[in-house]
Amino acid sequence: MEGLLQKAYEALKGGEADSSEAFLRAALEIDFDHQEVLYALKCLNWWLERIKRLDGFHEPYERGLFILSQWKPYYGFLDRIGDSSLPGKETRDSCQYAIRRFVFSLALEYFLVLIRDGVNIHDPDLLLQIGRCCKGAGDWEEALTYLEQASRFRKEDSAILSELADVNALLGETRKAKVIFREAFFLDPQRIDLQGLESEMILQLCNKVKDLGYTGPEFAEWIPIWGCIWGVFSTPRELKPVEFGKLKQSILALESEYRSNKGGPEIKPRLLNRYFWLIEHCEHSRDPMNIQHGSLIDETMLKIKFVDPVVHEHYRT
Repeated sequence: MEGLLQKAYEALKGGEADSSEAFLRAALEIDFDHQEVLYALKCLNWWLERIKRLDGFHEPYERGLFILSQWKPYYGFLDRIGDSSLPGKETRDSCQYAIRRFVFSLALEYFLVLIRDGVNIHDPDLLLQIGRCCKGAGDWEEALTYLEQASRFRKEDSAILSELADVNALLGETRKAKVIFREAFFLDPQRIDLQGLESEMILQLCNKVKDLGYTGPEFAEWIPIWGCIWGVFSTPRELKPVEFGKLKQSILALESEYRSNKGGPEIKPRLLNRYFWLIEHCEHSRDPMNIQHGSLIDETMLKIKFVDPVVHEHYRT
């Protein structure tokens, strides 16, 4: 039984879905009530049904995107299965790792077709998808190469930066990952694919923030707030003059929106995030002629206290 399961997972990671299914069905003949076999078959069959729909797409890019778009409904399927009849976490992880390798490798094949002979090698969207697929398939070094290329074309894209940070964390480049994650969550948390992140550092942070009770669109906005408070995003940088000007303009706009109560619950953490950046910029500024930073820090701290006393209490303790 163990041998058949191992063969099934290895075949799946190698892209041989039919062989994997055959090994699982052979295992089922030995024990038709085996939890792990039944679980693996359910998961594999779910994806095989989706893959049949690829015939409705003619372009490789569309096929690749369709495969990746199925992760969200797949997670919904796993939630519907429930926990009562599932095998232990370790065996579930073995199955999901094999599924993940199979699905991302399949999508990767379609995307790679588009860059053969040097075509589309300057398309940041395509490079992002290839990087994501390489990461999901377990090739982190290759993922890093494509994501770095994508970031050169779009330096302020949160989706690209978050994936780049995630890969750096997986490769053990923790400090670099923290810097890039901080940047990604400052620019636009809503563009970050939280379900697609894999590094332990960011997963632990997301789980801790979720435990605080945040849900919906505001959840992503609170991640950089508590990431700074807990020291996960502990590597701020000095802003360029143009960036500093844009930050102050953004703060004014968000303050107006916050006071008018016209925005959603995500406005508060978005404003606090910018307050944090303003304070950290002032603290790390190397401009000896700017004597206003001290008073600006004090003023901003008072604003944080007004907007959220709890955050204010934790921010400097």
